[in-house]
Amino acid sequence: MEQTANIQVEPVDKSKIWGIWKIAIILAVVTGIEYVFAFTMDAGFVRSSIFIGLTIVKAFYIVSEFMHLGHEVKGLIYSIILPMLFIIWLIVALVNLEGASVKEKRGTTDYEPTVMVDDRYLQ
Repeated sequence: MEQTANIQVEPVDKSKIWGIWKIAIILAVVTGIEYVFAFTMDAGFVRSSIFIGLTIVKAFYIVSEFMHLGHEVKGLIYSIILPMLFIIWLIVALVNLEGASVKEKRGTTDYEPTVMVDDRYLQ
């Protein structure tokens, strides 16, 4: 086996390192915002919507920078993103359809908590 002793180290590219740190800081801030919402808001549609939105923001930065999709031509980006959006829509639609069907077959209704006020139960 032949070994080479002629190794030249290239100088550090500070702009690339700063770019990685910038994305890491953005992801850390978005994650911090998610934690704040998780512990300060009650569970519900608004909190779930905020989580979904912030998760999409984080996914955008991860795919754009760390998977190098942000530096590609627009045609390639659209050829990856658009089919993925249709697949996600299909999964959500099928889960909703199947869930409604199972719920109907079982004859169940949504849970509504009852509250006791003055020896009476209110819904």
